[in-house]
Amino acid sequence: MNMKRHEGHEREIPHAHIYHALLPIIFIAIWFLDSQIFHITTILNDYMPLAIRLSLFIVILAIAIIFILLSHRALFRSHQPPDSLITTGILAYTRNPMYFGFLLIYVSFMFLSISIISIGFFFLVFLVYNKMVNFEEKILENMFGEQFSDYNKKVSKWMPNPFKKYGA
Repeated sequence: MNMKRHEGHEREIPHAHIYHALLPIIFIAIWFLDSQIFHITTILNDYMPLAIRLSLFIVILAIAIIFILLSHRALFRSHQPPDSLITTGILAYTRNPMYFGFLLIYVSFMFLSISIISIGFFFLVFLVYNKMVNFEEKILENMFGEQFSDYNKKVSKWMPNPFKKYGA
């Protein structure tokens, strides 16, 4: 069976679409079952009021959406993958703003209901995303050579540093 792939799929880890589909489904299932039905590892909810958890959920989710939107705007201006290294906009602060945004969505749900099982699964999710990023960054290093190495040294892989900007 020959599946039609999108432009630039060769820059992604094989089967990335499966990871992007399955990880959130599994995480939400684990989180929902623990926090709404079984309450096996939600003991920490007794120590943090719902109003604080809900506020953190909303703030972190909003930040995640901003990261995803800004990175989408920077990376997908056309239907073709960029042929030059993009180091401006949100990509001047973090090399992986879209993946960082995705991870923040997981974190926001962990604050909504503090399920220790879902926190444990989040570490597995992070390892998968980190593997995906490492794969993609090797491709970028091969494509852009010294320019990417310089960018790599100056811009954080995950956590944006608002005080440090590439090119500054």
